[in-house]
Amino acid sequence: MIGVATLWILLLLGVGGIALDRVLSTAITRNFDAQLDYVLTALIASSEIGPDGEAYLNRPPADQRFLEPYSGLYFQISGDGFEPFRSRSLWDRALDVNGAHSDFAVHSYDSREFSSEALRVLERDVRLPGSEVRWRFQVAQGREGLDEQINVLRRTMVRSFGVLGIGLIAMAALQAFYGLWPLRRVRRAIAQIRSGEKSRIDERFPQEIEPLTEELNDLLVHNEVQAEEARRHAGNLAHALKTPLTVITNAATAHSPDLGHTVIREAAAMRRQVDHHLARARAIGRRSSAQARAEVWPSLESVERAVTRLYENVTVDLAGDKDATVRVERQDLDEMLGNLIENAAKYGGGRVFVTVKAMPECVEIEIEDDGRGVPEAERQSIFDRGARLDTEKPGTGLGLAIVRDVAEIYGGSVRLEESEDLGGLLARLKLPIGR
Repeated sequence: MIGVATLWILLLLGVGGIALDRVLSTAITRNFDAQLDYVLTALIASSEIGPDGEAYLNRPPADQRFLEPYSGLYFQISGDGFEPFRSRSLWDRALDVNGAHSDFAVHSYDSREFSSEALRVLERDVRLPGSEVRWRFQVAQGREGLDEQINVLRRTMVRSFGVLGIGLIAMAALQAFYGLWPLRRVRRAIAQIRSGEKSRIDERFPQEIEPLTEELNDLLVHNEVQAEEARRHAGNLAHALKTPLTVITNAATAHSPDLGHTVIREAAAMRRQVDHHLARARAIGRRSSAQARAEVWPSLESVERAVTRLYENVTVDLAGDKDATVRVERQDLDEMLGNLIENAAKYGGGRVFVTVKAMPECVEIEIEDDGRGVPEAERQSIFDRGARLDTEKPGTGLGLAIVRDVAEIYGGSVRLEESEDLGGLLARLKLPIGR
């Protein structure tokens, strides 16, 4: 920031200094030319034509420098066919007569015709009364005084702009240093959190930094929640695997005759638990991206095709908003809908009706069947891992538990009710709307 500010300040001061130098140098030069023009006008006013047709001055010049040799102020009157009438200050020199212009306007230019002296020349062509000759009046003055004024101006400008530039750069540095100082405090606070001295950023900061610290605190809370979820998840998995492993160890130690059957049964139980926890872990990992979006209708059609192929005697009807989108990964949405619709097909009487409703904050998906339903007292316990009301049909008892856990991970919910239209069970799945 300081480097960019320095470059920008130097660029602006450089461009501004050059422009100001041009303006002031031009103004000083014009003032210098105005003085020479006054002398030139006075010279023309005092000129007359003599008896021989030559031009002369009817009164001596007022400025005594015209009488001093090499004084730095000169005049010359030139005409075709006549010797130039020169000021005594020119002594043995003469001004060059340039025929580059043919008008009667005043012309000014710089000249190096004298090797020892740079000149500023004003000249004008005039026809004097009583003469047909085109007379050129020239007044010249050494540029030494003019150049000295311009040099003094430039030295003053360079010093002034230098002091101004140093001041502006110093102010930019101070502004950057003190403006970014709160970020150094934030860095120290984060270091203290990492070392365990603090758990939150509790200092007061300027209002420009407050949103950053609030987001950092929210991130810490989010990470703590995720860490707690991971610890709880690992504990649940360890607890779920502990009992089957104990049963297998006891059976193996006792040389149980049905050891093989026991191992197969308990291994299947452990696999179910691992699958369940893996599904939760995948959902948590995908949720953290915060960019998950899935269209409900294509997922429903995919699940409907799979279920009708698996249960040929079941009819699945879809209705509702075909454009609804939820903030859920497509794979997790397929898993939730697949579990709910497959349960409805498995335990229903042959009809499954799915309705999609888009609401302001969520998308509600209703899955109804025409089966026996679930008693109200048992609708909550059925979400427990391994809970099954109908043990005659194959299953693991983890489907609804997975649906509940995955829905809650994404900020949604699932609830079981009684279907008023079909008389069976109604599963109401609510998921955050995808915007």
